[in-house]
Amino acid sequence: MFVFICILAFLASFSGSAMFKMTYVSPEMKKYTVDWSEEIGKTYTNLSYGEKPANRFDLYVPADSTKETYGLIVYLHAGGFTSGDKADDAKMLQWLCSLGYVTAGINYTLFGEANPDANIYTQSMEIKESIPYVIDEAARLGYAIDRMAVSGGSAGGCLALIYAYRDASESPVPVKMVFEGVGPSSFYPEDWKCYGLDQSREAAAGLFSVMTGKAIPPELFGTPEYDELVKDTSALYWVNENTVPTVMAYGKYDTFQPFEGSVRLDEKLTEYHVPHEYIVFEHSGHGLQNDNKQMVAYSEAILEYLDRYMAN
Repeated sequence: MFVFICILAFLASFSGSAMFKMTYVSPEMKKYTVDWSEEIGKTYTNLSYGEKPANRFDLYVPADSTKETYGLIVYLHAGGFTSGDKADDAKMLQWLCSLGYVTAGINYTLFGEANPDANIYTQSMEIKESIPYVIDEAARLGYAIDRMAVSGGSAGGCLALIYAYRDASESPVPVKMVFEGVGPSSFYPEDWKCYGLDQSREAAAGLFSVMTGKAIPPELFGTPEYDELVKDTSALYWVNENTVPTVMAYGKYDTFQPFEGSVRLDEKLTEYHVPHEYIVFEHSGHGLQNDNKQMVAYSEAILEYLDRYMAN
């Protein structure tokens, strides 16, 4: 029964959590928004990349179509793997497009009663399969893509890290960087205190089995066999000396995914000398809502890394 309660608590709270966006835009953050118009760019919505109902993406292209090549920025939506939509990130995608990039928001099949077999792994594979379609559609519209960045918030941040770390070597164009906020990057029961999983291996095994789509016996925790089971859904395990530059933001008081996981990720990126910015929101939870200065710092770090790694 405790296992079932933990799973329900996660799904209810994470899917209902702050969708990694703030309804109030502080004066400091207004410079990271844009009043979208055809003078800035054009939007193409609900383009298909597969046969499943959720296999759709929105594409934003800059008004200036004269460049020989363009960088692509993909932003993956939040929602606890159970809710959310690409349209939720329209303002972010419009702002990034106004900087001269082709941008895309991508939907993926959400876990729920209608799709009980969906999980982080199947969602990550849909994202992987979508990228060639996004690039081909951009080319059809006259925007040749030769490099990309991947990004997202919360569940989308998790999926962005997986693509950037696990799948970059198979990307149709080079992945130059990743930026994300509050995305889970690993599944250590001792980190997931917010759901009491440090107190029950059975509950941890039940929740992680749902999330990863793998049957995880509780006795495997702490073994190489467990690491192998969760590797395909844990960005942390893919970090090496070739990992792409990373900008990441995490709330110290996050109760929807473990802050401790971000500490592990920072340590691993440091160990392999991967260029990265680890921005801790000292007074915030999952929504990063209480640290305006840190939000500005995160936005500025994104711009700095885009200039450094995504420039022509």
